[in-house]
Amino acid sequence: MSMDYPRVDALLDLTRTIASPLFVSLAAPWLALPTLGAFIAALGASLPGDEFEEIAPQVWVARDARVAASASLNGPCVVDHGAEIRHCAFIRGNALVGKRAVVGNSTELKNALLFDDTQAPHFNYVGDSILGWKAHMGAGSITSNVRSDKQKVVVHAGGAPIETGLRKLGAVLGDLVEVGCNAVLNPGVVIGRGSVVYPASSVRGVVPARSIYKRDGVIVPLRAPEGEV
Repeated sequence: MSMDYPRVDALLDLTRTIASPLFVSLAAPWLALPTLGAFIAALGASLPGDEFEEIAPQVWVARDARVAASASLNGPCVVDHGAEIRHCAFIRGNALVGKRAVVGNSTELKNALLFDDTQAPHFNYVGDSILGWKAHMGAGSITSNVRSDKQKVVVHAGGAPIETGLRKLGAVLGDLVEVGCNAVLNPGVVIGRGSVVYPASSVRGVVPARSIYKRDGVIVPLRAPEGEV
């Protein structure tokens, strides 16, 4: 169950996001976060007007997406086809919401990339984070993106700690990850493709692909059939 280094191709299917060019030549997925805002601004300006509407400065929303009247969207931001931004969602900026993704009731996004079909549907905070294809955040689960000592975030991947150089880094969720209700993903967490996090867990470090993260840091293999979590 080891994961020596959290590689982009081991975590994320780049065919499942409009932001795939952002990851070209990156050694680790979190390296996309410092340039996410500039990428979104350039992407939005290039989107076809018959498919996307700029509803506010640097806020581009697909014409077939659904945005609640009570939601607050701030640029740069792109909301892709078929996505849903629900009641009282708060997008602070530097956010890309993938196709058919859901940003739910009172959920907050900031410097965040949601791949296609991803869901953060109920009372979630997603900051300085990447959520892979069909990743799902249970109600009340959050990403903690700043260390309590305000030092730069380190990713603990089993071997030597990986220096990210980032003062703010939440979590990277691989494709098909399921995060239980009220879980806290501590700064620099990486969860491998197809893994499950128990409700009310406090997660640290790197969780290997197709694993179950239980409370108190216990990790066991996931025995569900491939493609089911």
